[in-house]
Amino acid sequence: MLIFKEAIEKLLAQEKIGRCDFHTHSFLSDGVLLPIEQLRRAFVHGRVGYGITDHVSLSNLDIIPKLIEDCKLATKHWGILALPGVEVTHVPVNAIEEVVEKSIEKGALIIVIHGETIAEPVEPGTNLKAAESKNVDILAHPGLLTKEVADQCKKNNVFVEITSNRTHSIINGQVAKIGKESQVKFIQNTDTHSPRDMKNYEEGERILLASGFTKKETETILQDNIREFLTKIYE
Repeated sequence: MLIFKEAIEKLLAQEKIGRCDFHTHSFLSDGVLLPIEQLRRAFVHGRVGYGITDHVSLSNLDIIPKLIEDCKLATKHWGILALPGVEVTHVPVNAIEEVVEKSIEKGALIIVIHGETIAEPVEPGTNLKAAESKNVDILAHPGLLTKEVADQCKKNNVFVEITSNRTHSIINGQVAKIGKESQVKFIQNTDTHSPRDMKNYEEGERILLASGFTKKETETILQDNIREFLTKIYE
């Protein structure tokens, strides 16, 4: 979609990219805000790139066109790069690729897979299926990340999330350790469900440092990796 491509080009042209967050939820799934209100709050609080990635399975893919419309409005009138996406959530492992493909057909630009967080009964094998897919962009809160999954994420350019979600973030240190051994590309997201979940650039830095990354690694994640992520979405 031309409006989103032009906005990505504009953001990539900046010398330093401000705060981006590509895993959030509106009330089209389990968030509390209308998509456009969430985007307004993100814009006012300095976000320059923002994805709304509501939970989906085959039952509710009809929300994607609705997300696209509000993302277009915010991108056109406020200048924030607002990207429509999905988080494929609690889908049977053998059906993940089907849901991913149908989400892309509906226009989702960001594909997040709800990983095997230790806080929820996600089907084992979900992480590996996500890592093996060239259509997946982010493996979110993967729980106990394994070397096999990390190696596949590296191979297929799937970004591994370091989250600020209070429930899922307790495992960030383990994810960072295994991911660094496999040289995966990390991305720091909030998994926002309400305004209080939003984090600014400095808070993102602190979350990464607390997860075991050095200052240099933190800068790479918040700058270089965001550029690579946006380039992947653009292409």
